[in-house]
Amino acid sequence: VQLQASGGGLVQAGGSLRLSCAASGRAFSSYTMGWFRQAPGKEREFVAAITWGGPKTYYEDSVKGRFTISRDNAQNTVYLQMISLKPEDTAVYYCAAAPTQYDISYSNRYIYWGQGTQVTVSS
Repeated sequence: VQLQASGGGLVQAGGSLRLSCAASGRAFSSYTMGWFRQAPGKEREFVAAITWGGPKTYYEDSVKGRFTISRDNAQNTVYLQMISLKPEDTAVYYCAAAPTQYDISYSNRYIYWGQGTQVTVSS
């Protein structure tokens, strides 16, 4: 599976962005898809994930109510809709694919990663 993230940019605090992650490969619908982010000088952290069955969604506490993850298996694409953005959301956002529905907030569960897209939120 190859992943291509897009949709990042510069936005003012309170604004919105929608990230997309396009996947190649026929097995897309069999993977849990996740979004992680990494700010300068910080560790990569979990943002959100969506399983292939259900699907079920999971969010890091600081983004609950502001971010929504969704997937379109027909289009092999996963989305991250972000509203009410804050300066602390500034980071490179990565999409990733995991062949499991367990412990999916851990980056080591993911075996495929996209190249990242920069999100910058100005105050």
